[in-house]
Parts: sequence; structure tokens; C-alpha cells
Amino acid sequence: MAIDPEELHRRRELRQQQRQKKKQKRIVRFVVIAVAAVLVLALAVALISSRTGAEAPTQTTADPTALPDTVIRLAAAGDLNVTEKVVAAGGNTYDYTNAFMDVLPVLSEADISVLNFEGNFYGAPYGADRSAPAELAQALDAAGVDIVQLANSYSIYKGMDGLAKTIHTLKGAGLEPLGAYASAAEARAEKGYLMKEVQGIKIAFVAFTKGMDGMALPEGNAGCVNLLYTDYSTDYQAVDTEGITKILDAVNKEKPDITVAMLHWGSEYNNNISESQQEICALLQEKGVDAILGTHSHYVQKIDYNPQNGTIVAYSLGDFFSDAQKAGSEYSIILELEITKSGTTGQTQITNYTYTPIFTVAEAEQPLRVVRIAPAMKAYDDSFLGKVTPETYEAMAYALTRIEARIAGK
Repeated sequence: MAIDPEELHRRRELRQQQRQKKKQKRIVRFVVIAVAAVLVLALAVALISSRTGAEAPTQTTADPTALPDTVIRLAAAGDLNVTEKVVAAGGNTYDYTNAFMDVLPVLSEADISVLNFEGNFYGAPYGADRSAPAELAQALDAAGVDIVQLANSYSIYKGMDGLAKTIHTLKGAGLEPLGAYASAAEARAEKGYLMKEVQGIKIAFVAFTKGMDGMALPEGNAGCVNLLYTDYSTDYQAVDTEGITKILDAVNKEKPDITVAMLHWGSEYNNNISESQQEICALLQEKGVDAILGTHSHYVQKIDYNPQNGTIVAYSLGDFFSDAQKAGSEYSIILELEITKSGTTGQTQITNYTYTPIFTVAEAEQPLRVVRIAPAMKAYDDSFLGKVTPETYEAMAYALTRIEARIAGK
């Protein structure tokens, strides 16, 4: 049975309650630690004074009134490609609960989650024309996704009308679209970015695409999709430095703690990092971007993390959910960024990253579903009900080695 509006609302409230409880637990834990530290310090001073009969030494100590550090997690998944098989994963009622059930803990337990949506919500027929039912958007929200990148190959696949309907459907499901706008007026009003505050940490999100599958924006709709190149409908060589800079300068005026850029770039089905990609990286980091999250190649690609300044570039996260027909596209990762704001200095940066290897299971006479590789392999080893086939198990084992190698750039 498809997720009805009441059930969807209940799931949203449950997610918010879980996140609020996590926040309250952190606050209580930090307060207890702070109070304990003050008591220990007072006891030490008293003991020293009683033994020496002198005033307590004037020694520099930690400020007990300093605020605790704030730590949040951002989860980022790759491409969700709308195809006939992806649509069919929801069955006749378009219920995608089972399709995303296994990755829900990763997406919903993060403080904020993002992915790239390659398709549209234009209406029936579904699948063949890259159109998905609205229930898919509702399922993503129920699974824990918050922000959906729309700047990609299929932004205007069904024209500006298709883009407007897609934005309307996503917002109706409780999701926030990023990087594409229904009209030039809307693009000017939203300035090409999205600001979110998570536990007091101000995060700016931007999204850009290399192009739109060779299509050009109709006259009068300039700015409706954030673009990386001025020759975006032909060669993808001339980086749109002016357009990118304009958006990031507007972002910087709002003084975010962290800026995240979601980029649909590079070439499909290869591991090459082009010179223009490197040029774009340098430009974005010069303009204050902390995290670059790439998609489009359908493969996992290397991750460059600099712990000194807290910047990270994930060139491609791979396909989050797709037909998984081409070797290498059936596995990918959900990247998790640890973002820390110092209670003492107020400085915020990415302090660590981890990732969860995932796999799109495509087995005979079974609907597609995306699973975490490690738990799925353990379920197989323990002979749990509903385990994957031996062939899928072997493919998962191989995927783990390839994911590690690809992230290392090998």
C-alpha cells in the first residue's frame, strides 16, 4: 500500500523528534561534563589552599562558561535515476518503502541528508519518459532525505513546465529542491542557493550542472538552472566563472559557517578528472566552498580530504538508485560528513568523513532495492530470511574492494 498523507506526516514528525532528542542528549551530556569539570576544579583549589595555607595559584584553566562544541552529520547520496525499472520498484501502488528501507538509518539519522534526482515529476506515463510518480518523492522524504539537487542532465527534459511541476511535487512532499527554478523571477528571488541552519550551524547549499543533456534553456529563462559552463549545450569547456562567482559572492554575504556545493559534472562511465573540473574546484574553494559533492559519472570516484583546512572533494558518489545494469554502477556510497563548530572560537569546519557502501540489488523477479553492503553480506552469512543470492553476495564482496580503490583514486 502506498504511503498516505497521514502516515507521511507521522514519519516526518518522528524524524524531527528523533533529531531533537539527539540534540537534547548532546546538550545534557555537555552540561554534565561542564558542571563536573567546575566541581573538580573547585575541589582541587580547595585542597591546594588547605595544604599550603596560601592563596590558590593563578593558573590558566579552561573557561567553565565556554559553550560546548556542536557536532552535526551531513549524509550525501549520489544519483537517483528515474527509469522504468526504478519506477517499477514501487509496484502497482508505487510504494517505495521496501526500496529504501535498508538505507533509511543512514539517511534519517543524519542531521541533514541530500541526493541528486535525475528525472521529473511530470505525470503518467511513468518511467520511460523519466517521469516518476509523486509517491517516489514522498518515499524519499520518509526515508530521511531533506534536499534534492535538480541541476543535472534532466532539469528541463520536459521543458520549463516539467521543471515547474517537479519543483511543486518535491516541495509538496516536504523536500527542498536545489539548483533549478521554475522561472527567471524565482531564480532571481532565491539567488541560486539555499540556506539551512542545523543546531546553530549555518550551512549554504549550492548546486550546478555541466549541462542538460545537450538542451538549452528557452529564451527568457536565463538563470533557471545553475550552470558550470557557458557552452553548456555543446562542448563543456568554457567554465562560467562569472556566473559561479556571482552566486558564491551572494552566499558569502550571508556569512555561512559551511558551504556545500553539489556538482553534476565530469563524464559518464569513466574515472577521469578533467582539467576543467580541477579549474572549477580551485574556483569554488577560492570562493569559500568547504565540501564539493559530485555526481554524473555513475561510478564512485576519488575523495580528497584536507584535514588542515577542513575541505573535501568527492568527485563522484556514484548511483544511489538506478537500473544497475552497467558494471560499476550497481555499487556506490553514502558519504557522511562530520561538521564541528567550536564552542570556544565559533570556527566551523569539516572535521572528519566516513562512508557507507551501498548496492542496488537487481535479482530475477524481484523489485529493485538499495541496501547497505555490510549488513546484507552478514545476513547472507547468517542465513537470514530474505538474504541475497550467492551471485549478488559475490558481487557485493567485489564491490567493497572496488569502492575502497576508487575512493583512493586507483
